[in-house]
Amino acid sequence: MSAAGLAEGPVADSSLMGYIVNMTLTISAEQNASAAPSRRRKLADELIEELVSTPREKMNAYRAWHRGALSLVHLNVLSVLEAEGPISMGRLAEALDVSVASATGIVSRMTTRGVVERRHDSADRRVVLVHLTAAGANVNQSLEVHHRERLGELLEQLSAEEMAGFLLGLRAMHAARARLLAAADAASTAPLAPAPATAEAGR
Repeated sequence: MSAAGLAEGPVADSSLMGYIVNMTLTISAEQNASAAPSRRRKLADELIEELVSTPREKMNAYRAWHRGALSLVHLNVLSVLEAEGPISMGRLAEALDVSVASATGIVSRMTTRGVVERRHDSADRRVVLVHLTAAGANVNQSLEVHHRERLGELLEQLSAEEMAGFLLGLRAMHAARARLLAAADAASTAPLAPAPATAEAGR
């Protein structure tokens, strides 16, 4: 082998190795670039799921979007019926924190608008249940779409890292809230401790 051939071998190998490394880095960068929008979209979708589950956020969206079309009380009724399904007038009044007479008047006005209706309970004809109509369900569905769109616009202002941190914080808050509610339920259902015996009772 000539001296020139000996010199060219290592140089050629080095050039080939450099080419392979460069191609690997380029492919990796392209894959990361294509994966970034997908990761961002996934984070945004998960954040939206967290945010729309918050009652206060939903009520704020009701107020902003349906202002003038339906009153906030009416929208609150639609939200309650969407969450709990058909309920009696007494339970609805409790959920709204109003009297049964007030709830009856609210439902009467909403019935006129065609967003709710009264039906007798199939198990007990004496009980009247308040149901969402198709028009009422459409109001909730259109609001859901609008709410998600507005949240999507808001999240466009955040980086993927900010959205990931936000999502982690929201989930931590929801988990903490669930623990507090579970503890409150356990305390409310715990049997009462017997009263200590008094001196008079011992005589």
